[in-house]
Amino acid sequence: MSALLALLAGLTSALGFAPLQWWPVTLAAFALWLWLVHRAPTLKAALWRSWLFGVAHFTIGNNWIQHAFDFQDRMPPALGYVAVVGLALYLAVYPMLAGGIAWKVGRRGERPDFAFVLIAGAGWIATEYLRAVVMTGYPWNPVGAIWVPTPLRHLAALTGTYALSGLTVVASAAILLPRPRVRYAVLVGLAMLMAGFAWTERPATPVVSTDAPRVRVVQPNAGKEEQNQPGYDDRVFDTLIELSGRPGPVPRLVVWPEGAVNLPLEDGYPPEWYPQSPSSLRARIAGTLGPRDVALIGGTALFFDRQRQIEGAGNSVFVITPDARIIGRYDKAHLVPGGEYLPLRSILQPLGLSRLVMGSVDFRPGPGPATVAVPGFGDAGMQVCYEIIFSGQVVDRTRRPRFIVNPTVDSWYGDWGPPQHLAQARLRAVEEGLPVLRSTTTGISAVIDASGALVATIPMRRADAIEVPIPAPHPPTLFARVGNWMALLAIVLLCGLAIAIRRRAR
Repeated sequence: MSALLALLAGLTSALGFAPLQWWPVTLAAFALWLWLVHRAPTLKAALWRSWLFGVAHFTIGNNWIQHAFDFQDRMPPALGYVAVVGLALYLAVYPMLAGGIAWKVGRRGERPDFAFVLIAGAGWIATEYLRAVVMTGYPWNPVGAIWVPTPLRHLAALTGTYALSGLTVVASAAILLPRPRVRYAVLVGLAMLMAGFAWTERPATPVVSTDAPRVRVVQPNAGKEEQNQPGYDDRVFDTLIELSGRPGPVPRLVVWPEGAVNLPLEDGYPPEWYPQSPSSLRARIAGTLGPRDVALIGGTALFFDRQRQIEGAGNSVFVITPDARIIGRYDKAHLVPGGEYLPLRSILQPLGLSRLVMGSVDFRPGPGPATVAVPGFGDAGMQVCYEIIFSGQVVDRTRRPRFIVNPTVDSWYGDWGPPQHLAQARLRAVEEGLPVLRSTTTGISAVIDASGALVATIPMRRADAIEVPIPAPHPPTLFARVGNWMALLAIVLLCGLAIAIRRRAR
């Protein structure tokens, strides 16, 4: 029975994330999980129940991964279901460790006490952070993301995501406390925080100047299911050109999605690698720009060996001016294992496995979070696709940008992935106090202000564009100054409070 309850808790715990956003269900599910942990007769039983919880939690939360296999000719779509469960079997190790810490360190007596609750929260912070960094990291759907549609997301500006996740676990486990006063105090405190942030929440600072720069975010609705059809790239390019609009009286920053242009845009490659003139492609893009406009274009950079053969590629964003010049380039740094490169290629490729992105050449990582100068608009922080999900790793701390640009291809992600991806982009805006300009191929594209609010969006599966003033940045938040040291500080504070409670009880 305990194993079935653990699975049920894990299944329902994933319902608090986008697109459903039933966050009270997630709180109740985590409380059930910790109740099962506390009642476990042995450490082995606590680990087993926590692992089952994690398997169910991540299987539901990552169900969208299967959809990416629908576009890969060399691997059957059914393999996507195996990939979802296989990934969950690994990711469940982290809740298992958190449950083991709670049982071994925090469990005392027959009923959960506040010290147990605090240790459980600290354990979750530590293991969720480990999930974000071990083996390149995979921090998708941190528990703190359930608060994105609520005013409580503003706590991330102080705590960061991982500490917010730990505090969420503490709040959910408070349901288990035997003393009604403590239980009610935690729940009332949660409600007061939510009400307080709702009362003080304000929209982005209004732009008064009529000459204020604007951003035009373009979404071509270019689904991967059509990518093998003749003329696909040309049709997508034409749609992007049309949706980019025409120059107006104010400067515009035109943002295209990740990989929007599949043909080379840079000069200097061996001539045989140019199916079309890069200068003519850039000229068509520049034709949509006014004299003070700039375009940020998702494309591919190529790297060649001495024999003029391609030895690597960059998932890149090019800064293009009205005179059709490229004046800057950002190469994605945090690549997707199995997506943009195949780990252990010498072993996995003979088994018939390949990376999900089309092509046989692996992408090369760029140098890391980078700030790129965009004339007339200020410094832009670049985060391509799922780079945006890594809390504390999205901004160059030595050169704080004015906004973050997040081009992505969310057509890989089915129905659940895009709203989850958007929610995590909103968390980065809150943490860093910076607007996020997000252009996707099929949605959800958005302009997000520095408090994480949605200024404008384009829904999924619609070809459209939005043009609004670029939201103002906030002063650096506490998290922007301290980074993920806040997670360590939260662990220390929670553990210290738990020790103090235990000593007082003696």
